[in-house]
Amino acid sequence: MKLVVQRVKEASVEVDKKIVGQIEQGFLVLIGIKVGDTKEQADYLVRKLCNLRVFTDENDKMNLSLKDVNGKLLIVSQFTLYGDCSDGNRPSFIEAARPDEAIPLYEYFCNECAKNNIEVQKGIFGADMKVKLLNDGPVTIIMEK
Repeated sequence: MKLVVQRVKEASVEVDKKIVGQIEQGFLVLIGIKVGDTKEQADYLVRKLCNLRVFTDENDKMNLSLKDVNGKLLIVSQFTLYGDCSDGNRPSFIEAARPDEAIPLYEYFCNECAKNNIEVQKGIFGADMKVKLLNDGPVTIIMEK
């Protein structure tokens, strides 16, 4: 499981010209799920994500977590995080989990984040999504388990 976490001032996801998820300050999280990923891996990444200290404190140090700043999450599924370009120029997505495996784990991940008293917005799994964000910093962290 792989996360690309971007600290944002705002972010939104649009499907068919309709906004389906939108947040102000928080994290835009792109999540890739690969074949064989587990709930235990999701639990680990949920803990790391919800406690990640990359928001600035009164001394301008990255020392505050999402919870500390009452931030929100916008979680977007993205199988292309497991695109392998090592052989040729067209990526192979063979490592990416198929929807029957990935959707339940994606929903589990989102629900576990919400259990941390964090507002969670989502994209639509498998849809053609248009993602907009105002990156803050920029701060981008890649997490993998």
